[in-house]
Parts: sequence; C-alpha cells; structure tokens
Amino acid sequence: MIRAAAKAFMEYGYAATSIDTVADVLGATKGLVYYYYRSKADLFFDLHRAAMEINLNAIRPIATGEGSAADRLYRMLIAHCNLIMEELPLQCVSVQGVQMHLAGSTTPDQRKVLENLIAARDAYEKHFLDVLVQGVEAGEFRECDPRILIKPLLGALNWMTVWYRTRPDETDETRRHIAEEHATFLLRGVLRD
Repeated sequence: MIRAAAKAFMEYGYAATSIDTVADVLGATKGLVYYYYRSKADLFFDLHRAAMEINLNAIRPIATGEGSAADRLYRMLIAHCNLIMEELPLQCVSVQGVQMHLAGSTTPDQRKVLENLIAARDAYEKHFLDVLVQGVEAGEFRECDPRILIKPLLGALNWMTVWYRTRPDETDETRRHIAEEHATFLLRGVLRD
C-alpha cells in the first residue's frame, strides 16, 4: 500500500491524489485503504516514515563501520543513490513531502508526527555529518564547516529524485554507473586537493 501511495503521489502530486487514486493504483477498494489509514496525510506520513527507516538501515552500518572517512562517505553516497533508483516513488515523495506539510495547516497530532519525521531526517543527516567531521579532522577532506557543507551535499544528492527516471533499457550496470558518477562528483567536492 505504501508503494502504491508513493506512485500515486509521485504521478499526480499530493494535492491531486485522493484515497480513491491510491486504491486505483493498488487495485483495491478505497475501503481497504481507509481500513489502514484515516486520511491521506496519515498515509503520507507512514510512507515518509518507511522511507526514512529504509534509508537509515542502509547507511548506518556504513557510517559507523570500518574504513577511512572518504571511503565511508563514498559508500554512503552510493547507497543513497541506489535507494533513489530502487525506490524512486518512495524517495521522491519523502524528499519533497515534509516541507510541503510544514508549510500547510496541520492538526496537533500531525505536527507531532512531523516532528518525529524531522527527527528521523536529522538522524540520517547526522550520519553524513559525523563522517564529514571525521574526514576534516583526519585531513582527508578540505578545511570547511561540515555543518554548512552537509546541506548542499545532501541537496545535490537528493536532487537525483528530480532528474532520475527509470529507462526501459536500463540495466544493473547502468544504475551502477549512475551511482558511481554521482557519488564521485559529490566526493570530489569535499576531498582535499
């Protein structure tokens, strides 16, 4: 149901997507969707929570594992790129959605959920930040303020949700090449000359 909702939100946008739309994409009745979710917003929040859990589970072991900061950052960037390509609708909605809800009117319960989603997003960002700090301290990365650098780094990384679209002739090799090119470009922006 989460993936069907992500496809619907990605294709039609949040405002134009209804529970009926999600049910159509799912091939089910709207009653089934309402059985699990009281509202479109609740479904969206669960979708975002699922995306953050997938993302954290993918990069946490890399960030806290063995290897130089440069090696770990590169592998984290690759992992993030792969997640975008493997779960494009889920990642698109996740990247774009919280800001949209923050700008709109929300109930007190929804604001609490948003706070938790933002905390999960911040925890994800902190893994990247910690590796950047370690790289600067070890002399692997250029002198910079990692707290500032993290924003354009993740912004460029997440922009992939805007330009990447699966192609019919795409192969595992094609996706590997895309991830490596994107990660290499971003890593070069922080490496010491």
